[in-house]
Amino acid sequence: MIMKPNQKIGVIGSGFIVSDCHLPAYKKLGLNVAAIASRTPRNARKVADLHQIPKVYDNIESLLHDPSIEVLDIAVPPQHQPDLILTACRRGTVKGILAQKPLALDYHDARILVEACESSGIVLAVNQNMRFDPSVAEASSLLRNGRFGDPVFTTINMRAIPHWQPWQAELESATLKIMSIHHFDCLRHWHGDPEAVYCSTRPDPRTSFPHHDGICTSILEYGDGLRATIIDDVWTGPAHEGCPSDINIEFRIEGTKGLAIGNIGWCQDPYTSPSTLRHAAIGDPEFIVSDLRGSWFPDAFGGTMLELLNALQYGNQPTLGGRENLKTIALVEAAVISSTEKRRVLLDEILHP
Repeated sequence: MIMKPNQKIGVIGSGFIVSDCHLPAYKKLGLNVAAIASRTPRNARKVADLHQIPKVYDNIESLLHDPSIEVLDIAVPPQHQPDLILTACRRGTVKGILAQKPLALDYHDARILVEACESSGIVLAVNQNMRFDPSVAEASSLLRNGRFGDPVFTTINMRAIPHWQPWQAELESATLKIMSIHHFDCLRHWHGDPEAVYCSTRPDPRTSFPHHDGICTSILEYGDGLRATIIDDVWTGPAHEGCPSDINIEFRIEGTKGLAIGNIGWCQDPYTSPSTLRHAAIGDPEFIVSDLRGSWFPDAFGGTMLELLNALQYGNQPTLGGRENLKTIALVEAAVISSTEKRRVLLDEILHP
């Protein structure tokens, strides 16, 4: 008999991603959100009232020192996340941490966090929630079952205008560490680790804070010949300036025996439009349309937390574990180096310098 996880979750952060994604997804699953705190206590109280969270702390430190909290859900800007994780490790009372992506701003710092959690006996997971989008998860299952044969060419094309956050100006980075990281992680989930990446970027005309990586095109090279491309186009034409828009996130997996074509519902209108997938193999008279439920935002956010809670309950490691995520961080770092040095970068240059 599978028991529903009931660990007490303490949420750190009270912004859009918490109020509109984490908490609605957790509520659907009946998870036990016991407390919340953020840098702006008034906003934390507002979110707590909206989502019926019983305990609101006046500061983050008080939540971190509450011995009754078993799992931390950290949802703060990435430059502030490492200190919170290290503080939780020193405190040593929580059993698990769900961190946001990027886990850290570079591979070196991410590895420190992973090792600190391991030394403290804390199970660390990273909220790479795109893996739990219904269309991505269905494509993963079909790939594992050999539906498409050997992968030949995979593409992820994002034509979307994200809501950039003010804290990104401190990073002087727009897309690679915030949006492209989802797509790099998704390709790793589907196909494993590439040998190398080539990434070309240019600034986005609409984004006002300093950055070099607004519009990004990445090519991932695999040792078996597979090639994968990512186009992250946050301009998408002058859609905010009065031009008709065509907003979408699509992916295509082509193999020796078949293909899949997916559309992720996050950036559709309305906001919660469902994700879709159609696929076909040699001999099929037409495409099969998968019967999917839900969309990336907010439904996938429940999957990441539930996986961590189940890992804690049954004593195993989540597939989104911190050590596994180090290769996603390394791939992003390789893409940053590639875009600045204008060259092909091997993943091993980051993993084994």
